[in-house]
Amino acid sequence: MERRLAAILAADVVGYSRLMGEDEGGTLQRLKSLHKYLVQPRITERKGRIVKLMGDGLLAEFPSVVEAVQCAVDIQKSMIGRESDLPDEGRIKLRIGVNLGDIIFEGSDIYGNGVNVAARLEGLAEPGGICISGAAFDAIGGKLDLAFEDGGEQQVKNIAKPLRVYRLRTPGLQESPSSLPEQPLSVPDKPSIAVLPFTNMSGDPAQEHLADGIAEDIITALSKVSNLFVVARNSTFSYKGQAIDVKQVGREQGVRYVLEGSVQRSGNRLRITAQLIDAASGHHIWAQRYDRVIEDVFAVQDEITREVTSALQVRLTEGEQARLWAGGTKNLEAWEAAIQCPELLHSHRRIDVLPARRLAERALQLDESYASAWVMLGWSYWNEVFNGWADDPDTTLELAVDAFNRARAIDDTNPDALALLAFLHISLKKYDEARRFVEKAMALGPNNSFAPAVAANIELFCNRPQAMVPLLKRAMRLSPIYPAWYLGDLAFAYLLMDRLEDAIATAKESIKIDPEYIYNYHVLAIAHAELGQAEAARAAVDKMLHIEPKMSIRTFQDSQPYEDEALRDRMITAFRKAGLPE
Repeated sequence: MERRLAAILAADVVGYSRLMGEDEGGTLQRLKSLHKYLVQPRITERKGRIVKLMGDGLLAEFPSVVEAVQCAVDIQKSMIGRESDLPDEGRIKLRIGVNLGDIIFEGSDIYGNGVNVAARLEGLAEPGGICISGAAFDAIGGKLDLAFEDGGEQQVKNIAKPLRVYRLRTPGLQESPSSLPEQPLSVPDKPSIAVLPFTNMSGDPAQEHLADGIAEDIITALSKVSNLFVVARNSTFSYKGQAIDVKQVGREQGVRYVLEGSVQRSGNRLRITAQLIDAASGHHIWAQRYDRVIEDVFAVQDEITREVTSALQVRLTEGEQARLWAGGTKNLEAWEAAIQCPELLHSHRRIDVLPARRLAERALQLDESYASAWVMLGWSYWNEVFNGWADDPDTTLELAVDAFNRARAIDDTNPDALALLAFLHISLKKYDEARRFVEKAMALGPNNSFAPAVAANIELFCNRPQAMVPLLKRAMRLSPIYPAWYLGDLAFAYLLMDRLEDAIATAKESIKIDPEYIYNYHVLAIAHAELGQAEAARAAVDKMLHIEPKMSIRTFQDSQPYEDEALRDRMITAFRKAGLPE
């Protein structure tokens, strides 16, 4: 064994599993070509060597960190415009991390902390981007004419000390998430805040849900306050695992304040830090550290919420005070089970429904008066009915109704429960009742982005596209980095207005957010069929069947509760033209 200082470059393919699932043979062939004709020559030109290829990635070492970083830039610049004949979501994109560190050589292989750090840096890079360590940055000095952004210290898996991270900011390398708004968002007149995901400082990935749950509960509490503007969880959690610049967050989310924090659990002890920052100036408004036993987690969440509303000088109504401090459960195990459900249920994938249901059932075994757990249980049943996955839709729908009614009996002020009840009443074709539920949800949760999106969905099934657009714009403003289905519903609105080209373009934008969201392909199949674009319509149907092999005209008829029969018939006619099986 030999030990020496070396520059390490680690790279991986973004979305490798998805690309392989869609076209295994084609993806492997494209990767071989990429390595042979682009990556390998540039590594050789910069005096490096490939240590090993690892399916979706590679590891290379260089005698000079300057050469390693320049090689990373060469590779990413060469990737720009490559595979331009493919849709954006189908192209191979790389993330690259570069570190300068002490490594162990054994034969042709390399080991050690220097290698591990390079791998972690690659995971922090954006698609098409490059991250380097503080050691690499210091060694480069002014030797390269490149612009770097200080990403601060990042705590990463299996590395004891926080890493100092720098991101390369060369025009054309990074691709901004398609879900980010194109124009800067205006800051609301009232106090506005984005709560970032809390950092898990425990060094144990199993504790990740604890940090997520604390941040999510604070968002839920603050979103009930009418005199606050609170960005939705879906939007702020897009920053998870990234180096955060609060000024950038303020610009992208259109808010004045940012709340960030960290969570560290050690045995029965819990340390939570939280700080409220003025995003415009970067100045701290308030900060606190809490050292408590784990059972005090709920009290700490309440204290943070109180301190934030106080620091922002937000006045609460009596009703808001009552709702704000109403606890969901005081059973820690029940809470830890339930907080894992929303991410699974938001995926809209069949494979995630049963695990979410089991977690909700576990929470209810521990605390049967836990309203949010009943909501999630009902949501899991409704998912099966709405997506046509239930073997016995009528019985499954009854189970969903029972679960939501139990939730309401415990807490009739939960905006998510009311919005989901509205969704459920769409499935029952009781559209007026659905509207009543969602209007109450919007009144009780003025910052809840889910409720106006559900309201737009009601109008979709009632064929009122003009009413959908302002509701979806409201949902998107409350969640600037929004889920695919918000944009997918906007594509449906354009489809119903006969703005077919706009519908296609919007559905394709939604696909960039989530390539597996099947309803985008509904829009594409229908719009292309109606435009006489048979090949594109068939391709959309093929994608639908790849995602859901049992999809058919019959399952569409049985699961999609359109009030307007003429609209449903229009869609069925288009699906038949596109080749959807009966």
